[in-house]
Amino acid sequence: MEYVGFVFGIFGLLAYVQLSSLKKKVTALEEELAGIAGTPSYEERRSLLDTVESCIGKPVILELKEDCEDADIIMYGNSRHGTNTILEADADWILVRIDSAKGSKEKLIRAGSVQRISLVSET
Repeated sequence: MEYVGFVFGIFGLLAYVQLSSLKKKVTALEEELAGIAGTPSYEERRSLLDTVESCIGKPVILELKEDCEDADIIMYGNSRHGTNTILEADADWILVRIDSAKGSKEKLIRAGSVQRISLVSET
């Protein structure tokens, strides 16, 4: 009976390794596709870059993709707790300053991990 559990454990481990390597390959292909002009991924990336460039120096709320979430950006994206300000951006990276009651720090975020950007409303 112990052998059955051991065999299933080995198969589960092998399946996990295969799945994680497949995810890395898919991510690499998506990034390659995003660099090819004329594809929907390229257009989406280009519009995100235009939005980021228009928000430089302004407080924003950044929503990251589920597998790229950052606790500081999520916590201080709410204007009650602090702000995220875009300092610089290019096609691959976004430099964000996070101001909070604890202090200020800068983080470099991959542009591909950003799902949505919205300006903080001044009320």
